[in-house]
Amino acid sequence: MKKLLLASASPRRKQMLKDIGVRFSVTSSAFSEPPHLQGQYPRVYVRKNAEGKARSTTRKVQNALVIGADTVVVYRGRVLGKPGSLQDAFDYLHLLNGKTHAVYTGLCVFDSSDGSCLCGYEKTRVTFRQLTETEIRAYLGRINPMDKAGAYAIQGEGALIVKAIEGCYYNVMGFPIARLEQMLLKKGVSLFDYMKQ
Repeated sequence: MKKLLLASASPRRKQMLKDIGVRFSVTSSAFSEPPHLQGQYPRVYVRKNAEGKARSTTRKVQNALVIGADTVVVYRGRVLGKPGSLQDAFDYLHLLNGKTHAVYTGLCVFDSSDGSCLCGYEKTRVTFRQLTETEIRAYLGRINPMDKAGAYAIQGEGALIVKAIEGCYYNVMGFPIARLEQMLLKKGVSLFDYMKQ
Protein backbone atom coordinates (compact mmCIF):
# COMPACT_ATOMS: atom_id res chain seq x y z
CA MET A 1 0.00 0.00 0.00
CA LYS A 2 1.19 3.50 -0.80
CA LYS A 3 2.37 5.73 2.03
CA LEU A 4 0.12 8.59 3.09
CA LEU A 5 1.95 11.90 3.32
CA LEU A 6 0.53 15.19 4.60
CA ALA A 7 2.20 18.21 2.99
CA SER A 8 1.20 20.72 5.64
CA ALA A 9 2.70 22.57 8.57
CA SER A 10 -0.74 22.97 10.15
CA PRO A 11 -0.85 21.48 13.66
CA ARG A 12 -4.65 21.18 13.40
CA ARG A 13 -4.56 19.06 10.23
CA LYS A 14 -2.00 16.74 11.80
CA GLN A 15 -4.03 16.44 14.99
CA MET A 16 -7.27 15.74 13.14
CA LEU A 17 -5.72 12.75 11.34
CA LYS A 18 -4.12 11.53 14.57
CA ASP A 19 -7.42 11.82 16.42
CA ILE A 20 -9.06 9.31 14.09
CA GLY A 21 -6.07 6.96 14.26
CA VAL A 22 -4.67 7.43 10.75
CA ARG A 23 -1.05 6.40 10.13
CA PHE A 24 0.69 9.06 8.03
CA SER A 25 3.89 11.05 7.67
CA VAL A 26 4.30 14.82 7.50
CA THR A 27 6.53 16.85 5.25
CA SER A 28 6.84 20.59 4.88
CA SER A 29 5.97 22.15 1.56
CA ALA A 30 8.32 24.50 -0.28
CA PHE A 31 5.36 26.03 -2.12
CA SER A 32 4.87 29.76 -1.60
CA GLU A 33 1.23 30.80 -1.84
CA PRO A 34 0.75 33.57 -4.40
CA PRO A 35 -1.50 36.49 -3.54
CA HIS A 36 -5.14 36.09 -4.50
CA LEU A 37 -5.90 37.81 -7.80
CA GLN A 38 -8.95 40.03 -7.99
CA GLY A 39 -11.70 38.21 -9.86
CA GLN A 40 -10.20 34.77 -9.25
CA TYR A 41 -12.77 32.36 -7.84
CA PRO A 42 -11.85 31.34 -4.27
CA ARG A 43 -12.48 27.66 -5.10
CA VAL A 44 -9.94 27.88 -7.94
CA TYR A 45 -7.42 29.72 -5.74
CA VAL A 46 -7.50 27.19 -2.88
CA ARG A 47 -7.37 24.19 -5.24
CA LYS A 48 -4.30 25.61 -7.00
CA ASN A 49 -2.58 26.28 -3.69
CA ALA A 50 -3.38 22.78 -2.42
CA GLU A 51 -1.98 21.29 -5.62
CA GLY A 52 1.15 23.45 -5.40
CA LYS A 53 1.77 22.26 -1.84
CA ALA A 54 1.30 18.59 -2.75
CA ARG A 55 3.43 18.75 -5.91
CA SER A 56 6.28 20.64 -4.22
CA THR A 57 7.03 17.64 -1.99
CA THR A 58 6.99 14.93 -4.62
CA ARG A 59 10.73 14.95 -5.29
CA LYS A 60 11.24 13.80 -1.69
CA VAL A 61 8.97 10.74 -1.81
CA GLN A 62 8.19 7.71 -3.92
CA ASN A 63 5.10 5.52 -3.95
CA ALA A 64 3.07 7.91 -1.81
CA LEU A 65 -0.25 9.70 -1.85
CA VAL A 66 0.58 13.29 -0.96
CA ILE A 67 -2.17 15.47 0.52
CA GLY A 68 -2.08 19.24 0.10
CA ALA A 69 -4.63 21.64 1.61
CA ASP A 70 -5.28 25.37 1.69
CA THR A 71 -7.99 27.32 3.54
CA VAL A 72 -9.28 30.87 3.14
CA VAL A 73 -12.16 32.92 4.50
CA VAL A 74 -14.21 34.91 1.98
CA TYR A 75 -16.51 37.84 2.74
CA ARG A 76 -18.22 39.74 -0.08
CA GLY A 77 -15.57 38.66 -2.57
CA ARG A 78 -12.66 39.60 -0.30
CA VAL A 79 -10.31 36.71 0.44
CA LEU A 80 -8.90 36.67 3.98
CA GLY A 81 -5.93 34.43 4.53
CA LYS A 82 -3.76 34.48 7.64
CA PRO A 83 -3.43 37.96 9.13
CA GLY A 84 -0.09 39.73 8.77
CA SER A 85 -0.38 41.49 12.14
CA LEU A 86 -2.55 41.65 15.25
CA GLN A 87 -4.17 44.78 13.80
CA ASP A 88 -5.06 42.78 10.67
CA ALA A 89 -6.55 40.08 12.91
CA PHE A 90 -8.68 42.66 14.72
CA ASP A 91 -9.77 44.19 11.39
CA TYR A 92 -10.74 40.75 10.03
CA LEU A 93 -12.92 39.94 13.04
CA HIS A 94 -14.43 43.41 12.97
CA LEU A 95 -15.28 42.89 9.28
CA LEU A 96 -16.90 39.48 9.96
CA ASN A 97 -18.70 40.63 13.12
CA GLY A 98 -22.40 39.71 13.04
CA LYS A 99 -22.14 38.63 9.41
CA THR A 100 -22.11 35.44 7.35
CA HIS A 101 -19.01 34.49 5.38
CA ALA A 102 -17.71 31.45 3.52
CA VAL A 103 -14.77 29.18 4.33
CA TYR A 104 -13.14 27.40 1.40
CA THR A 105 -10.60 24.61 1.68
CA GLY A 106 -8.87 23.25 -1.39
CA LEU A 107 -7.61 19.66 -1.30
CA CYS A 108 -5.21 17.82 -3.56
CA VAL A 109 -4.23 14.15 -3.58
CA PHE A 110 -1.07 13.69 -5.65
CA ASP A 111 0.14 10.18 -6.50
CA SER A 112 3.93 10.32 -6.64
CA SER A 113 4.13 6.91 -8.33
CA ASP A 114 2.36 7.94 -11.54
CA GLY A 115 2.11 11.74 -11.33
CA SER A 116 -1.69 11.74 -11.30
CA CYS A 117 -3.47 14.43 -9.36
CA LEU A 118 -7.00 14.82 -7.99
CA CYS A 119 -8.16 18.20 -6.70
CA GLY A 120 -11.35 19.33 -5.01
CA TYR A 121 -12.70 21.81 -2.49
CA GLU A 122 -15.24 22.24 0.29
CA LYS A 123 -17.30 25.34 1.14
CA THR A 124 -18.97 26.10 4.48
CA ARG A 125 -20.99 29.16 5.45
CA VAL A 126 -20.27 30.56 8.93
CA THR A 127 -22.21 33.25 10.80
CA PHE A 128 -20.68 35.22 13.67
CA ARG A 129 -22.88 36.57 16.40
CA GLN A 130 -22.71 40.31 17.09
CA LEU A 131 -19.59 40.91 19.22
CA THR A 132 -18.47 43.92 21.21
CA GLU A 133 -14.98 45.33 20.70
CA THR A 134 -14.14 44.06 24.19
CA GLU A 135 -15.16 40.53 23.18
CA ILE A 136 -13.11 40.69 19.97
CA ARG A 137 -10.02 41.80 21.90
CA ALA A 138 -10.61 39.17 24.60
CA TYR A 139 -10.95 36.47 21.95
CA LEU A 140 -7.75 37.53 20.18
CA GLY A 141 -5.98 37.51 23.54
CA ARG A 142 -6.94 33.86 24.07
CA ILE A 143 -5.78 32.42 20.72
CA ASN A 144 -2.95 32.76 18.22
CA PRO A 145 -4.77 34.36 15.25
CA MET A 146 -1.62 34.60 13.12
CA ASP A 147 -1.78 31.01 11.82
CA LYS A 148 -5.51 30.98 11.08
CA ALA A 149 -7.34 32.01 7.91
CA GLY A 150 -9.65 34.87 8.84
CA ALA A 151 -7.88 35.16 12.23
CA TYR A 152 -10.21 32.77 14.06
CA ALA A 153 -10.82 29.12 14.86
CA ILE A 154 -14.25 27.56 15.24
CA GLN A 155 -13.06 25.13 17.92
CA GLY A 156 -12.31 26.04 21.55
CA GLU A 157 -13.04 29.69 22.26
CA GLY A 158 -14.62 29.93 18.81
CA ALA A 159 -17.76 28.51 20.43
CA LEU A 160 -18.25 32.00 21.90
CA ILE A 161 -18.15 33.88 18.59
CA VAL A 162 -19.76 31.54 16.01
CA LYS A 163 -23.55 31.67 15.94
CA ALA A 164 -24.20 29.11 13.17
CA ILE A 165 -22.64 27.09 10.37
CA GLU A 166 -24.04 25.58 7.20
CA GLY A 167 -21.89 22.74 5.89
CA CYS A 168 -18.83 20.84 7.08
CA TYR A 169 -17.57 21.80 10.56
CA TYR A 170 -14.17 20.22 9.88
CA ASN A 171 -13.79 22.40 6.80
CA VAL A 172 -13.88 25.46 9.06
CA MET A 173 -11.05 23.84 11.04
CA GLY A 174 -9.15 23.69 7.74
CA PHE A 175 -9.45 20.01 6.85
CA PRO A 176 -12.69 18.59 5.41
CA ILE A 177 -11.87 14.95 6.10
CA ALA A 178 -15.10 13.53 4.59
CA ARG A 179 -14.23 15.27 1.29
CA LEU A 180 -10.69 13.89 1.53
CA GLU A 181 -12.11 10.39 2.04
CA GLN A 182 -14.25 10.76 -1.10
CA MET A 183 -11.16 11.76 -3.08
CA LEU A 184 -9.05 8.90 -1.72
CA LEU A 185 -11.79 6.42 -2.63
CA LYS A 186 -11.42 7.57 -6.25
CA LYS A 187 -7.74 6.61 -5.91
CA GLY A 188 -8.76 3.15 -4.69
CA VAL A 189 -7.94 3.58 -0.99
CA SER A 190 -9.70 4.74 2.16
CA LEU A 191 -8.59 6.46 5.34
CA PHE A 192 -9.88 3.33 7.08
CA ASP A 193 -7.05 1.44 5.33
CA TYR A 194 -4.52 3.68 7.11
CA MET A 195 -6.03 3.46 10.57
CA LYS A 196 -4.12 1.73 13.35
CA GLN A 197 -5.44 -1.71 14.27
